[in-house]
Order: sequence, then C-alpha cells, then structure tokens
Amino acid sequence: MKVRRIVANIETADPASVARFYEDVLGLDLLMDHGWIATYGSQATMPLQVSFASEGGSGTPVPGLSVEVDDVEAAYHAVLKGGYAVEYGPADEPWGVRRFFVRDPAGTLVNIVMHTR
Repeated sequence: MKVRRIVANIETADPASVARFYEDVLGLDLLMDHGWIATYGSQATMPLQVSFASEGGSGTPVPGLSVEVDDVEAAYHAVLKGGYAVEYGPADEPWGVRRFFVRDPAGTLVNIVMHTR
C-alpha cells in the first residue's frame, strides 16, 4: 500500500472566506468547491510530508499549516498588501530557513517558509 495524497482539512464556518488568502496571496488554484468544502492546490508535484511538533521552533506555537515558497519576501509583501497581520518574523532561523507566521481568515496559523540552504 502507498499513500497517494494527504489533505489538510481546516474547519471554518465559511469556506469561501479563505479564497482571497489562498488564491490571491499564495497563488493556489481552486480545485474543488461544493459550498461546504473548498479545496485549493497546485498541479505541481510536491513531496509528501506530515510533521508532528511540540513547538514551532524558536519558541513559537506550532503552526497548523506550513507553506514552502520560492520567494518568502514576495509572500510577505503579498500578505501585508492583503491586510493580514504577521504574527512572527520574517526571521532567519538557525536550521536554514527564512519564515514568517500569519493567520488565514479561518484562524489557522500558517508558517510561510523558504529554505536558505
């Protein structure tokens, strides 16, 4: 048996409310919308990962979602332009990433991260 896909399901009373964040700010595509559930993603092939953590690193809370980008500064400016409050960073971490935390409209703490090594 092989795992084919892992999907993060984030509870929100209004699935449509997250569209601006995940489509406009992060550039994901709306893959499915049934009203009660909206799925965003990309057709790009990405590695499959699941993390389990006791903290978010550098004394931060554990984020509910991590999104790796190729340009963390561009993502940071898109988040600010979208009017979202950054809760941590941007910070260069000793384990070789630059990242910041922001809450999506559903209240999920999102780690926007770029590897620097």
